[in-house]
Amino acid sequence: MSEQSGSGLGKTLMPVPEGHPDVFERSWPLRVADIDRTGRLRFDAACRHIQDIGSDHLRELGYEATHPLWIVRRTMIDLIAPIDFTDTLRVRRWCSGTSTRWCEMRVRIDGRKGGRMESEAFWLNISRETQGPARISDDFLAGLRRTTDVDRLRWKSYLSAGAREDAVEVRPYPVRVSDIDLFDHMNNSVYWSVVEDHLYRHPELLERPLRVVIEHDAAVALGDDLEILTHVHEPGSTDRFGDGLGDRPVKTLTYVVGADVKAIAALLPL
Repeated sequence: MSEQSGSGLGKTLMPVPEGHPDVFERSWPLRVADIDRTGRLRFDAACRHIQDIGSDHLRELGYEATHPLWIVRRTMIDLIAPIDFTDTLRVRRWCSGTSTRWCEMRVRIDGRKGGRMESEAFWLNISRETQGPARISDDFLAGLRRTTDVDRLRWKSYLSAGAREDAVEVRPYPVRVSDIDLFDHMNNSVYWSVVEDHLYRHPELLERPLRVVIEHDAAVALGDDLEILTHVHEPGSTDRFGDGLGDRPVKTLTYVVGADVKAIAALLPL
């Protein structure tokens, strides 16, 4: 089994273990609600597909009742080639790293016409009683580890919040009732709608393969006055984000409510 290499935003994602029996797979058509004006599968829609196959995978493994609550701490999505409307999505999911209370799960989305998006998410198993990280059962872990050699996964943040004072742009982002999920928080996929809003105003970012990472610090609730702070980090100043990044720009979007940082996104060319 192949392990990932690199660090931070420059990490190399684990390739799909082709033919492995523990790679979970589903297919469904790309529908009109998931595309932008050009027909491209949007990042927020891809995030929903990542969440959906995660739920299906958990149910298939038989742990939906014993491990029902998971919170995503970070999601990395690579847009390698656009997946276009009317295509059929091949969605595959497997584990790329474990610890006793969290894991990283890879999802690869392929279109039959050659489009591809790769992703990895850092998931925390949450206790119903304490609402904090909980131990994953030994039998569940044993199954997850069949696709990875990484069994001492540690959390390390890749991103740091940008300040309001030196932001190149500050934009309000109203939170809608339809953005709120079962946990009374803004759903993970809505954070990716902010990314799509930025890409609409900066379409040049889509001219080559693109990596986007979102790290979550705290939940956004209905009624919060959410704002997005934009910062641009030019080449030569970006190696601090990870290995091999000094030659390319990095944009960050900091999600704030007042002085409280809720999440941070980074966009960079691959």
